[in-house]
Amino acid sequence: MTLDQYRRGLGTALSFALFGLGGLAIGLVIDPALRLCVHNPTRRRYLARALIGRAFRLFIGLMRLLGVLDYDFDGVSRLQRPGRLILANHPSLIDVVFLLGHVPQADCIIKGRLAENPFTRGPIRAAGYITNREPDAVLEAARASLARGHSLILFPEGTRTHPDRPIKFRRGAANIALRTDADIIPVLIRCRPTTLTKGEPWYHIPPRKVQIDFQVLDDLPVSRDTDQPPGVRARRLTRELSDFFNHKLEHFDHA
Repeated sequence: MTLDQYRRGLGTALSFALFGLGGLAIGLVIDPALRLCVHNPTRRRYLARALIGRAFRLFIGLMRLLGVLDYDFDGVSRLQRPGRLILANHPSLIDVVFLLGHVPQADCIIKGRLAENPFTRGPIRAAGYITNREPDAVLEAARASLARGHSLILFPEGTRTHPDRPIKFRRGAANIALRTDADIIPVLIRCRPTTLTKGEPWYHIPPRKVQIDFQVLDDLPVSRDTDQPPGVRARRLTRELSDFFNHKLEHFDHA
C-alpha cells in the first residue's frame, strides 16, 4: 500500500467508527428521548428522519474532508419533490447514505438483517423505515408511505450491483410502481474505483480516491394498463426497468 492509501485507510476507519457510534447514540439515547418527549408517532418519525438526514450529510462531508472520497450530485433538486418512487442501482454500501442525506423525509426499504444490527437498528426503528423481513407487508407499507407524501428509496436489485455484470432487477419495484400512483425517479450511481461492493471489506482501500457520481434523471412514465394480469405487467416492467438502467449506465460510464 502507498502512503496515500494508508492515509485514506485511516480516514475510512475514523469515518466508519463515528458512523457506528452515531448509530448507537441514536438507538440508546436519542430514540428513547424522542419516545419520552414526543408522544405523536408521526412527529417523532419526522424529527428522527430530519436528524438522520443531517447526520448522513455530516458523515459524507467528513469523508470528503478526510480525502476518502469525492462526489458529484447532478439533478439533486429533482429529489426534493415529495411522493416519488426513487429507484437506483447500488454499486456501493454507502449509496443509501447519500440518498437519505439528500431526500427530505424519505422512506426506505431496508434489509431485515439491518434491523438486528446494533449499529443500524436504532436509526431504523426511530425513523420507521420499512424492512423486508415480512415480504407480504412491504407492498402495503410502501403504498401507505407514498400516500403520506413521503418519497420512497428502493434499490430494485435487492443487493449491491456487481461491478462487471448487467443489472437485473427484482419485481418488487415494479409491483410498487404498478400499485401506486407515484412517479418513478431513476438515479444512476457510478463509483470509480469500485469500493464497498458486495463481499468487499471496508479496509480494502482502492489505489486512488473514490469518486461517486449521481445522476438524477427525468421522471420515468409507467404504463398502468390493466388489460393484462398483474404478474405479467410486473414482469414486463421489471425487464423494461432493467434494460433502461443498463442502457443509461453504459452511456454514463463512457461520459
